[in-house]
Amino acid sequence: MSVLRRAVHLSTTTRVCRVVAATGLVAALAGACSTGSQAPTTTVPSGSGVTSSTTAGGAAATSTAAPLSPTPSGSASDAASSTPSPSPSTTATPAADPASIQALIDHAYDGRNLKLGAERGSTSAYRQYYATYQGDGLTISGRINIPRGDGPFPAVVLAHGYVPPAEYTNGETMLRERDYLARQGYVTLHIDYRNHAQSSKDPGNDGNLRNGYTIDAINAALALKAHPAVDPERVALIGRSMGGGVVYNAIVAKPGVFQAAVAYAPVSSDSVDNFNKWVRRDPSRSGAASQVIDRLGTPEAQPARWAAASARTYFDRITEPLMIHHGTSDEDCPLSWSRESVAALQTKGKEVDFRVYEGGRHTLTSPQWDTSIRRTQAFLERHLT
Repeated sequence: MSVLRRAVHLSTTTRVCRVVAATGLVAALAGACSTGSQAPTTTVPSGSGVTSSTTAGGAAATSTAAPLSPTPSGSASDAASSTPSPSPSTTATPAADPASIQALIDHAYDGRNLKLGAERGSTSAYRQYYATYQGDGLTISGRINIPRGDGPFPAVVLAHGYVPPAEYTNGETMLRERDYLARQGYVTLHIDYRNHAQSSKDPGNDGNLRNGYTIDAINAALALKAHPAVDPERVALIGRSMGGGVVYNAIVAKPGVFQAAVAYAPVSSDSVDNFNKWVRRDPSRSGAASQVIDRLGTPEAQPARWAAASARTYFDRITEPLMIHHGTSDEDCPLSWSRESVAALQTKGKEVDFRVYEGGRHTLTSPQWDTSIRRTQAFLERHLT
């Protein structure tokens, strides 16, 4: 090889090595970012725009709203789309742990085939049916109310709170929300979740921090949007307690599927809080606790892995307006959990309407519940337009 050709060869080799090294660094950083770190736990500061008023029945309400901002360019979905294609010799990236939020982001949602079964419980304002839809290889049961009159109508997916699956029956909970909203002209689909009522079984769901419930809620929205009674551009999600956690997960996993979301007395947006309170210390759920710890490690030893399983870490992805209702005397989900979630949302510049009910228990009763559902209706009317 001539001296000139040798020089060109060495120069080219050096440039290639630099590119490979840089690509490796980017990949390493992307891997670190995908794990994420947990947002700091804070409370709503004074002077943050929070105002107080008195609700019907003497309930104190706290409301705050921050401007809605688009999904940041540095979100997980953008990072995935901008990552260079690997060379043929590069090993494929392993799938995200099924308990992680990234697994929900990556999931292929295929909700479809909403079918109406036996009619029961109809009123002069709406017709109610047993319903099923398909998604994720499963059939999920539920109850649907369809307003009488000409559609298409706006629609709401209802994600219920915890009831032992062995005791739960079809459409057992959230009857007040279903009835009220259907009378106001909303199609309401109350989903039973996998492992509940007549839904298909998923024995691994508890070991995956119940992420399957989020998949069921997103697939319900997709199935609803294909039904002729529903306006596909006006679909919201409402969740209570455990279902409030489904709300957090769904709007970070798939922004844009829902146009608005409401959480009543939600669980924490930090998975460690929920795991420690209901799984880790419950002898009846020791099997599920062991499955999760075997994969993720303990929260104390592997905080980054647990942050990656927490919706709060991914709040920057949210594009939907969110309303949260919570009572000060909640015996199951501490009000502090919602305050911490609101603070984290505000830090990301997200729109949140936070309503606090003085003396309210986990399940609000009248007149506080009546106030809350009227506020929910007004919130939906503003955003489902």
